Amino acid sequence: MCGRYAATANPDELTLEFAVDEDRTADPTRSVLANPQSPAPGTPDHNMAPTKQAPVVLTRAPRGEEGGAPTCQLRLLTWGLVPSWSKDPKAGVRMINARAESVLEKPAYAKAAARRRCLVPARGWYEWQVSPTATDAKGKPLKQPFFTSRDDGASCAFAGLYEFWRDPAVVDSDDPDAWLTTFTILTTEAEPGLDRIHDRQPLVLEPGQWADWLDPELTDPGHVADLLRGGPPGRFTAYPVSRAVSSNRSNGPQLLDPLPESELRGVVDPMTGEIIGGTA
Repeated sequence: MCGRYAATANPDELTLEFAVDEDRTADPTRSVLANPQSPAPGTPDHNMAPTKQAPVVLTRAPRGEEGGAPTCQLRLLTWGLVPSWSKDPKAGVRMINARAESVLEKPAYAKAAARRRCLVPARGWYEWQVSPTATDAKGKPLKQPFFTSRDDGASCAFAGLYEFWRDPAVVDSDDPDAWLTTFTILTTEAEPGLDRIHDRQPLVLEPGQWADWLDPELTDPGHVADLLRGGPPGRFTAYPVSRAVSSNRSNGPQLLDPLPESELRGVVDPMTGEIIGGTA
């Protein structure tokens, strides 16, 4: 699964990299958080967690303009997909990820996979490796966080789906609180090397796939299935980072710093399979 990632770019940087027509990150939006998000939505966040609002790229036609041309937009959406038929927004907590292998068939995702696809920009993602040799004070296997990013330094473009949920308790449909817009990140089997960290990884699309993935008129299941195969292996680099990232209160660029080898215990090198740090 993908349960944490780093979204370190500003909206103006994402607008350029993803050829966005409209930056809508300043639009009023509904949040599911009880307290103000920190860091603020739309600013660099080195520890993006579920239920936060995150920048997402999608293509939509202008609301209320029949026949209007779709535009590529950057918006703030809540991480954790809430299907339109849900009774309340609580479903989103359980739907932060969707398996790429089954989204075209599962009722919760099929309609979104056909017409509401999006890109989730990220510097990279975190995943926790279970040590085969080292244990904690309670005798449980240690979990070592890793950070994975593109080798070429470009942003990762996670394949995502988005949905609109209408709150029946809000009478005025023009009230921003009437609508909650949410997204999920698609995952696939981890490629060789990364599978030594975790058996799943986000589905990362290549720039040549972005236009088709974002096209709401591209609904052919066969073509969508081709896109769900993702890109070639060997595009990523991964390294251990501080366990501070395990707390969703931790943030800042220091979370991306490689952890010195002297601080590793029973960590498996993703590229070689060598165990680093023993069991002590």
